[in-house]
Amino acid sequence: MNKKMTLEQRKENYIKNSKRYGTRIVICAGTGCVAGGAMKIYDKFREVIKARGLKVIVALEYEDADYALAETGCKGFCQMGPLVSLKPQGVMYVKVSESDVEEIVDGLVSGEHVERLFYKLPATGEKISKTDDIPFYKHQNRLMLDLCGSIDVKCLDEYVANNGYFMARRAALEMTDKEICDEILASGLRGRGGGGFPTGRKWDFGRQSKSDIKYVICNGDEGDPGAFMDRCIMEGNAHSVLEGMIIAAMAIGSTVGYIYCRLEYPLALRRMKIAIKMAEEAGFLGKNIFGSGKDFEVIIMEGAGAFVCGEETALMASIEGRRGMPVLKPPFPTERGLFGKPTVINNVETLATIPIIMQMGAENYAKLGTAGSKGTKTYALTGHIANSGLIEVPFGMTLRQIVGEVGGGVVNDDETLDGTNYKAVQIGGPSGGCLTQEHIDVPLDYEKLLEIGAMIGSGGLVVMNQQTCMVKIARFFMQFTQNESCGKCLPCREGTRQMLELLDDIIEGRATEDTLVLLEELANTVLVSSLCMLGKTAPNPVLSTLKYFRQEYIDHVVHGKCPANQCEAFMSFVVNDKCKGCTLCVKACPVDAITGSPGKMYTIDKEKCIKCGACVPACKFKAIVKG
Repeated sequence: MNKKMTLEQRKENYIKNSKRYGTRIVICAGTGCVAGGAMKIYDKFREVIKARGLKVIVALEYEDADYALAETGCKGFCQMGPLVSLKPQGVMYVKVSESDVEEIVDGLVSGEHVERLFYKLPATGEKISKTDDIPFYKHQNRLMLDLCGSIDVKCLDEYVANNGYFMARRAALEMTDKEICDEILASGLRGRGGGGFPTGRKWDFGRQSKSDIKYVICNGDEGDPGAFMDRCIMEGNAHSVLEGMIIAAMAIGSTVGYIYCRLEYPLALRRMKIAIKMAEEAGFLGKNIFGSGKDFEVIIMEGAGAFVCGEETALMASIEGRRGMPVLKPPFPTERGLFGKPTVINNVETLATIPIIMQMGAENYAKLGTAGSKGTKTYALTGHIANSGLIEVPFGMTLRQIVGEVGGGVVNDDETLDGTNYKAVQIGGPSGGCLTQEHIDVPLDYEKLLEIGAMIGSGGLVVMNQQTCMVKIARFFMQFTQNESCGKCLPCREGTRQMLELLDDIIEGRATEDTLVLLEELANTVLVSSLCMLGKTAPNPVLSTLKYFRQEYIDHVVHGKCPANQCEAFMSFVVNDKCKGCTLCVKACPVDAITGSPGKMYTIDKEKCIKCGACVPACKFKAIVKG
């Protein structure tokens, strides 16, 4: 194929050639599904189809065939992977393994589907064959994620066939820099990395800065525990990120862009590099892009995985070859940024949204969401939830809708469903806060969350059931931020360490009431006196759990108990009347703390018990519980 074909020619060529095969078998090849064996499944399909005397091609081959195989990015439904979809049938199989491939292929030949691989509703067991009918997808608005689990990650033309790079060409050939900034400003798009600053305004600041060199940086240094939005976009639709960067470059007059991505994202890095190479060969990146006479090259910078490098000044220091440590602002990066030059920094999700806004039109995009928070937001929905994964919903959706409809309900420790009866939802990662049942109907947007002391952050949503110890949750996030502190300023370096020690005292039974007073005072001190947002937001999980779950702290400190029975210092195990006297627990106990006679109910000596919990999984009858 002529690598310098026009966008129209590429689109027409792809659409014409996509009619040369029958069913398209789409393999989800995001990190989660790859870890579950997706690429082995991909290879197995090729092997089995050929063994049946049929012809199979991949998306890069334009030939007549019975079937086509596609390797896509993450489809979002991580809980159910590996995932295999059939097009145009619209059917999706879940939890597929290599051993299922022959049956799927035989079903394709005979015109039948493999019902046992359909998704089952957790509450009723009803099987659903069509992707769009599954509640997880049905209740979303997947604008930006739509192509992630649909297009082949190695096929530039498929992205173009879905109107990819048309908006970048328009920005380079038909629009002025001010027109681009005005379009994005009118859309109401705010930065999706956590700060929520209006993107169009940031670009306009960069546009007005005078300099011979300007930079665009894509911040892919996603580090929040439980967050994987940016990773999935880079893996599944790398070209959308590049297109967003090109448009940003045209808006501010930049000729060089950097993608800063952590080394812990090897698949994302590999696919971004492939996308850059393809875009360069097509004339979309490099010299004279789209024949416009304008240049724009993109360089990938691999970060070492420091959480603080998600902060823009620390990120720029890392690109420059210095230690990633934040500095005070102003000056802001749009005035003096990378190598002292004006720089616009946006995260992956923000940039990938730009082409969609320009395709839809700013006015139509602004109709989505709420008055102050326009459009859609991706969330990594994890924790005690029936349907975990990557979701995209409009701003203003509530936790009742997200947890109950999209997520399928809360899952208890005994694997039973509990509707929307969550104990807390941590939003925004270590920088965010806990939302309780009190907030179940609060519209999730920038303004409403700030009013209740939380924040959207990058978009992590960790659902916790009623068996969760909130003190341990606060400690988990404090451990993370303490480990990730760059150490530059004293309040963050020492304050987070001391808060962690105080939380350990509470969990391990050494605390007094004065501990709680000191913990709260210290948290507020770190909040107001730290240099960067890592330190300023590090106390949020502690302060929010103290606000909404203070009684749990008091129970630990004053009453010597963990209400959730999760802290070892206060934990105990008991045998209930489900015991059959099978002796399996006796064999599992390392300290001979379980006594009794075979065939009769056993008992646990609390003095001998070391609370290791080895007896719990050993019991087939679930007769040993925390008590």
